[in-house]
Amino acid sequence: MAMFELILYQPQIPPNTGNIIRLCANTGCRLHLIEPLGFSLGRRAVRRAGLDYALLASVRVHRDWSACRTALAGATVYAIETMGERRYSDAAFARGDALLFGCETRGLPPEVLAGVAPAQRLRIPMQADNRSLNLANAAAVVVYEAWRQLDFAPS
Repeated sequence: MAMFELILYQPQIPPNTGNIIRLCANTGCRLHLIEPLGFSLGRRAVRRAGLDYALLASVRVHRDWSACRTALAGATVYAIETMGERRYSDAAFARGDALLFGCETRGLPPEVLAGVAPAQRLRIPMQADNRSLNLANAAAVVVYEAWRQLDFAPS
């Protein structure tokens, strides 16, 4: 079982996904990418950002949100969104939880958010009037907090 399931909903920027592949390889997370993607997985920018970590990380591509949900049946899903109900650090994470992040330019669509309980919609605190963090940075912040709560146990 993966430490956590990290889900990117329709990511668009190759270096973000490459950096998140590296994050997953180093933390024992499994990465799920929901199509359509804004790039080809073989694209040089993703390989460069992920370096050789793509061989060490588990990456699955799903045709849509429904297929991803089916594949992760039983996992508690946390949506990380700028308008989340609670701070990410207030959640009590467990091994196997799914961390869902929206696309870089649009975030998560309302129909996806509607399927996540309000208490599981988390935000990362930021200064007022700022839009959001970089996707790879946001994923790293939340993954490391979740893993810290498990005392950095091996996957």
